[in-house]
Formats: sequence, C-alpha cells, structure tokens
Amino acid sequence: MSLHTTIHLHNVPAGREADYAAWFDGPHRDDLARLRGFRSADRYELTPQQIMPDIPQPWRYLSVYEHDTATPEIDLPALAPLLAQARDAGLIDDSDESERIHSYAMYGDWAFSPNHRPDQPFSGVSIILANFVAGREAEYHHWYDTVHSPEVTRVPGKVGMKRGRLSPVQLEPKRYCPGSDLVFCAQQTDDLLFTVKDFSARARGVSPSGVAFAPRSASGSVARTVHYFAKVSGTTFWPGGIAYDGDLSLYPADFARPAG
Repeated sequence: MSLHTTIHLHNVPAGREADYAAWFDGPHRDDLARLRGFRSADRYELTPQQIMPDIPQPWRYLSVYEHDTATPEIDLPALAPLLAQARDAGLIDDSDESERIHSYAMYGDWAFSPNHRPDQPFSGVSIILANFVAGREAEYHHWYDTVHSPEVTRVPGKVGMKRGRLSPVQLEPKRYCPGSDLVFCAQQTDDLLFTVKDFSARARGVSPSGVAFAPRSASGSVARTVHYFAKVSGTTFWPGGIAYDGDLSLYPADFARPAG
C-alpha cells in the first residue's frame, strides 16, 4: 500500500459557507466512506497568522483527503466526481479559476515530535508548495529528514511533518501547481500567533528560547509558497474560540520571512 494526500484549495461563494460545511460533514463524508483506500478527510480555513504574509493567499479553504492504496491510478480519480457535486451545486467559487486539486505520493507517514499529543486532534495545518534545486534532490531530502523536519516540529505548537511528491495521477480540473513537493505540517496549539512568531525567530536565530535553526540548505529552492490553515471540520471557530471572517487585513505587519 502507498500513502497519498490530495489537497483541495478553494473558495466558497459568500453566504454559502454553512451549506458547504453541511455538505462536507454530511453526504460528502458518507460518499467518501465508500471509496476504496480512503483513510480520512478534514477541512481547514485560512488564518490571519501567516509566516510569509507578503505572498498571495488565493484560497480561503483547504480540504485534505488521505488514501492508502496500491493502485492510485484507479482509486484517486474516484474523488473527482464527489468534488464535482459541490461545484455543480454552486458551493465552490471558481469565477477566477483559482480552484486547485493536487495529489501527492507521500514519502512517508507523519513524523511526530515530542510536542505531539496523540489524544488531541490537530488544531490546524500548514502547507508548503515546495521545490528543490535541480540536481540536488538527494541533498534536499537528506536536509529535510535529518535537520529541518526535526527542528521545525519542535517549535512550540508544531507537532508533526510529512512530505510528498506530485503524483502522476491528478484530478480534474488539472491546473498549474507551483510546487513539485508538498511539505505538510500539523499544529496543536491555541496560540498560533506565538507559534508563527517563534518559528520565524528560530529561523533568524533570535528566539528567546535560545534555539536557532541550522542554516537553510541551498538545495531547497526559494520558489515556494506557505499557507497556514485552522481546522474547521465540525466547528466554525479557531482553537481559542476566535471566529475568522476571512479578512486578510488582519495579517500582522511585523512578521519576518523565515528560512523554512
């Protein structure tokens, strides 16, 4: 068997947010349960706390679908007509053609740090649509596996990471993806602002904790985008009870671009 992660980055028409949530946690989950190899599905909403607040954040919502299958060419495409149901029902705003569905063959399952609380759900996730420098792939993976993943997942509030490569099997609509690799991180925190600030401080070597990240490997391309999301499956609130209305003007202005 092989782990695959499909991310669905999308927007919902104004006023249809509750309809989308009811569809996702109701009939959509029932349909997903019948898919061969299906493992889990969760839904997330963009947070104002972003580690790279100067980059575009085109999507308010992220849905994550996990499969464990030996035949992704057969099993992954079965998700496409289920997502088309939401599109046909007017629950996805694709007026600007921003919707993206990208499937990744994962290099492995979650690598958790001592921060992880197995009895607690994730409060949110971050994704990096990442790339490595041509000719330096082996170096890139070695740096991530032995240096960067352990140091990132030990930041307070961060608990785990897994990574993957774009799968040959992609779902319609097939659209441009800026990253060949997915870096998928999990959070368990009720203070994401602290987590993001300390991540940035450790990357710059100025964290009050005294912990500093190792220098960023030159094998990792700077052509990457980073996006933080809070879990909303079954809830309409962030951890901490703060409702988010999608106003990106709430981004803190003083976040520094990290080395991660």
